[in-house]
Amino acid sequence: MSTLKVDQVSKLFRATSRAGGLTPALRKVSFELNQGEVISLIGESGSGKTTIGKVILRLVQPTSGAVTFDGTDIASYSQRGLRDYYRHVQGVFQDPFSSYNPIYRADRVFELVRDVYFPHVSDKDWHHKIEAALDAVTLNPGDVLGKYPHQLSGGQQQRLLIARALLLEVKVLVADEIISMLDASTRVDVLNLLVKLKRSGLAILFVTHDLSLGNYVSDRTIILRHGAIVEMGATGKVFGNPQHDYTRMLLSAVPELHKKWQHTPLGPVAVAPNGSAVAAEILESSPNGRGSQALAQASMIDEMSHSEQVVKRDLRSRLGGARAATTSKSSVAVALEPPALHEFEPDHLVAEPE
Repeated sequence: MSTLKVDQVSKLFRATSRAGGLTPALRKVSFELNQGEVISLIGESGSGKTTIGKVILRLVQPTSGAVTFDGTDIASYSQRGLRDYYRHVQGVFQDPFSSYNPIYRADRVFELVRDVYFPHVSDKDWHHKIEAALDAVTLNPGDVLGKYPHQLSGGQQQRLLIARALLLEVKVLVADEIISMLDASTRVDVLNLLVKLKRSGLAILFVTHDLSLGNYVSDRTIILRHGAIVEMGATGKVFGNPQHDYTRMLLSAVPELHKKWQHTPLGPVAVAPNGSAVAAEILESSPNGRGSQALAQASMIDEMSHSEQVVKRDLRSRLGGARAATTSKSSVAVALEPPALHEFEPDHLVAEPE
């Protein structure tokens, strides 16, 4: 039986613009996280990774679907039940600096846990418990206890937060971009710590946009795009033999050591949801010098994904960088837009009340 199960979870946010409308952040996401397993949740910015973590931690309510822990829907928990849930499911987030109050010593995060979960533990037993948690994350108590946040490195702050989670009977750890703000040497220490915790039976959801880190630490990998899972499986298979065009595009964008970037004019680039060759289609559909107009259309996209930039770069190299004024979307933009909402969402979904 899985420790944590995400079943057909969708989340809609109401747009903040005056026109209103609904913005889908998650589209029928389903997966299971088992004891002693690390799952990497990978996708570019805005793909819904953090939203999934917040739904699991019940910081955000899903619009539809359910998250179950040990067979119980977490939406059914009362306040007391939710407190017990957080004893077993904890999160560590991207920015360790914002997790501390700068006017208090950093180890105050331990005292907050003690007040809620261990009010009757003696001082001696509590100190032993803290030392054991710090030892598990390879921290020397003398180096971190009694210090203010600004006196600790980012790696020390992040490991203190992991130690705080370990003070509880934690079974699931949501690690949301926990190493993206750390330097390279500290990253390896935190990654190795996660592997060590996995071997002790902890289930970890490792949220990242860095494919190399996901490959290093995880047993299974989920590739997320526009809030929907496009590929999921054993990490070795996903990275070694990707089946989806988007996964292949992400892997092709990873820099290679000892190789400098070189511009290579592209042929047909499979970036559309159906795998169509967008760059070639634009050129072929633009006779009589209209390729310049297609290029300008690609240049006026407000929010451009990596794959759009690749196509646009190729168009400029082949058309001489010409521009023309236009206001309509390019074929590149249309091909890379998320699928229509009705393709993913059941009819009964409604936005949260204002």
